[in-house]
Amino acid sequence: MLKFAANLSFLFAEHPFLDRFARAAAAGFRGVEYMFPYAHAKEEIAERLQAHGLEQVLFNLPAGDWEGGERGLGCLPGREAEFRQGVELALEYALTLGCRRLNCLAGLAPAGAVEAADVEAELRATFIANLRWAHAKLAPHGIELLAEPINSRVDMPGFWLDRPAKGLEVLAEAGVGRLQYDLYHAQIMEGDLARFLERHLAAIGHLQIADNPGRHEPGSGEIHYPYLFRRLAELGYDGWIGCEYKPAAGTEAGLGWLAAARGI
Repeated sequence: MLKFAANLSFLFAEHPFLDRFARAAAAGFRGVEYMFPYAHAKEEIAERLQAHGLEQVLFNLPAGDWEGGERGLGCLPGREAEFRQGVELALEYALTLGCRRLNCLAGLAPAGAVEAADVEAELRATFIANLRWAHAKLAPHGIELLAEPINSRVDMPGFWLDRPAKGLEVLAEAGVGRLQYDLYHAQIMEGDLARFLERHLAAIGHLQIADNPGRHEPGSGEIHYPYLFRRLAELGYDGWIGCEYKPAAGTEAGLGWLAAARGI
């Protein structure tokens, strides 16, 4: 049976963050994820998890000045010290929350970086070095490091790690980590979702879902999720699937797709 986790940065956003844990449990979720926990005391979050029988599935490493437009530190030369401090902070939270997966956001490339081969090479080398450092810090605690390709066409223009194929190449070069494969972002950049899952499932540590266009719930757009869910079950995928979508008309009203998916 497939396992679905509520992304509390997107779902139940009608309620204060700490109240979303109860809402997720009431809706039948047994796992939760979100973008960042750092605005709240880790002990407060741990209390909510325990009270509602929820597993903390995933969250991101600190991503720099998010409100100021930054989208990660992983590939940014000169920010290595800040990146490492972020890994240390994320580790503290992960240990308290019992979380076994942390996602590293690569960040936005400087303008013109892709066209300038020397700059692109520096960003790639920085990201690989940071991945290796973070892995060495996290692995002794049983925490897996992930890296997520995010589309640069719609949601994050300039995001450096924007294609799943590039993610596989970089992780292979680094020799550490696995992909966080978001089917919404992947559909926008490359498509061919079923074949990618079939060929690279072992390299995927976590899945996330939303439909395209609009980033709403499964069944609202062009991605044939019933087929993909059946294929994942046939392939034996036993990891979590994070529901990172924007409910079109309220979270509970948009959960009709979930009952059928859980039965696959």
